[in-house]
Amino acid sequence: MIRHVVLLLLGAHLASAGTHSLRYVYTGVSGLSDFPEYTSVGLVDDQQFTYFDSNTKRTVPKTEWIRQNVGADYWDRNTQTGIGHHQNFKNNIQVAMKRFNQTSGVHTFQLMYGCELDTDGTKRGYWQIGYDGEDFISLEKSSLTWNPANPQAVITKIKWETKERQFGEYWKGYLENTCIEWLQKYVGYGKDTLERKVSPQVSLLQKSSSSPVMCHATGFYPSEVKISWMKNGQDHDEDVDLGELIINEDGTFQRASTLRVTPEEWKNSKFSCEVEHQGETIREILTEDKIKTNHAPFPIGIIIGVVVAVLLLIVIGVAGYKVYQKKKGFKPVNASDDGSNSSAHTDPKA
Repeated sequence: MIRHVVLLLLGAHLASAGTHSLRYVYTGVSGLSDFPEYTSVGLVDDQQFTYFDSNTKRTVPKTEWIRQNVGADYWDRNTQTGIGHHQNFKNNIQVAMKRFNQTSGVHTFQLMYGCELDTDGTKRGYWQIGYDGEDFISLEKSSLTWNPANPQAVITKIKWETKERQFGEYWKGYLENTCIEWLQKYVGYGKDTLERKVSPQVSLLQKSSSSPVMCHATGFYPSEVKISWMKNGQDHDEDVDLGELIINEDGTFQRASTLRVTPEEWKNSKFSCEVEHQGETIREILTEDKIKTNHAPFPIGIIIGVVVAVLLLIVIGVAGYKVYQKKKGFKPVNASDDGSNSSAHTDPKA
């Protein structure tokens, strides 16, 4: 279950090679005393660089490169933004509960938005609201229309397309211009970190002689990686399970692919694992002397990676609580002079 949630909220949005991304996730929650009522997280290339929650009531830096490149006024503005969003998200949960005929329970209201920039200059932007871990409404930027995901969101669609058309116009301008400008600025701030290239360390792991064999790649950056198995020099896809992409504590990534093979098949065939990353191919031939014994269900690196990822999910927002229950998320950040949203009229009011 943990790995499923990690895939939904992290892996699904990881930028591909040659792409930089800026994304914000705002989450309001009701009915849980152990979590803040509101959290907001900013991510560049899916690495967290800012954080706010309604308990601390402060926006704080999460990387050295942002801490060193902006002043106190940046944090003050973002703190005031977070305080304003907190009340708005509480109100939106109440509105949504009424529309869904709900009177109690744990509920989440989440906004995710952002932009991406490819090395060839291609730009993309997205803006979407989710309620209780499911799609609610999203912006179709090109036509300035709102796409409701359920009947309860139709009221919002009509309101934003008629009485508050400037709401969509504002976000279109932000996603196509301001967001891209700040993405480029942030990438410049964190260039040494965000544009580094680190090759993977590859290991073959097996719990026992009768267990599946795991090809484990870790410590690589950026996140784009391909892991494949070969049998007698040919691609082999049967009885192969590719694991989710997991972020490590140091910001690098790890991924594993598991091969189920019988001792007889292993004896009569030649198997190898190939890991491709940033134009480099690492090949490990499956022989007994290459395999490391792993007495735990997963290597310790994977366990640490999952724990770090789950902690990040909690930081990103308590919507993960609902995703655990529904096993669904919503797919594919706000605007002032710091690249996030500080204007009251840009708050989403359902």
